[in-house]
Amino acid sequence: MTLHVECACPIALENTDSDIGLCGWILVLFSILLTLLTLPLSIWMCIKIVKEYERAIIFRLGRILRGGAKGPGLFFILPCTDSFINVDMRTITFDIPPQEVLTKDSVTVSVDGVVYYRVQNATLAVANITNADAATRLLAQTTLRNVLGTKNLAEILSDREEIAHSMQSTLDDATDDWGIKVERVEIKDVKLPLQLQRAMAAEAEATREARAKVIAAEGEMNASRALKEASLVIAESPSALQLRYLQTLNTIAAEKNSTIIFPLPIDMMQSFMKH
Repeated sequence: MTLHVECACPIALENTDSDIGLCGWILVLFSILLTLLTLPLSIWMCIKIVKEYERAIIFRLGRILRGGAKGPGLFFILPCTDSFINVDMRTITFDIPPQEVLTKDSVTVSVDGVVYYRVQNATLAVANITNADAATRLLAQTTLRNVLGTKNLAEILSDREEIAHSMQSTLDDATDDWGIKVERVEIKDVKLPLQLQRAMAAEAEATREARAKVIAAEGEMNASRALKEASLVIAESPSALQLRYLQTLNTIAAEKNSTIIFPLPIDMMQSFMKH
């Protein structure tokens, strides 16, 4: 059905003048005669102005004139037989309302976005669809649901750019017959259920605690290895133990505390250790 419309539009535009028939030509000639008789008053009804960002689609006896859209600037129409529609060619933006989507892994999320599009072909936007703006908005909502329904929650949270690009390609292909060019699609926000947020927070906290325990255990293991190596070095040199003892006393004495220290000779301690 769409292919038939695409092929029929150019033919209709090329053969507009020949398809109006004898009665149509009579009406056109009568309109021209009426314009000439009422000059210069009729000139204000015949000359129209289109702004730089607009295009005008002229209908003569209900048919689009050959040549397509007119503008920007001045153009001429015939009273009584001609009418025209202005089409805005500027980029239009709209927000996609939050959509409740069931992901591939059976998680319900609320996702919204924004779409940027513009009219690329004013003739198709007028002739092929009733309301291009409303149709694009509805199609964007449906496309968002369809694309997110094939993704897991992790993919939705991490691959926003890929999802936006996929939506843009799908929308651009679907709206091509309407003369619409979808320039950009962005995913604004992904809202998760409150219970799921709590579960994910608890999982993340448990993961951090497990990682902290592993790091602490590795630190204890490294410290025990260092102490073992230090004990072997001290065992080889008895004077090293005496120096370590004096260094410990110096460290304790440097602090302002009420600790009372009774130094004992190392030899006496060794005799007790032998017993």
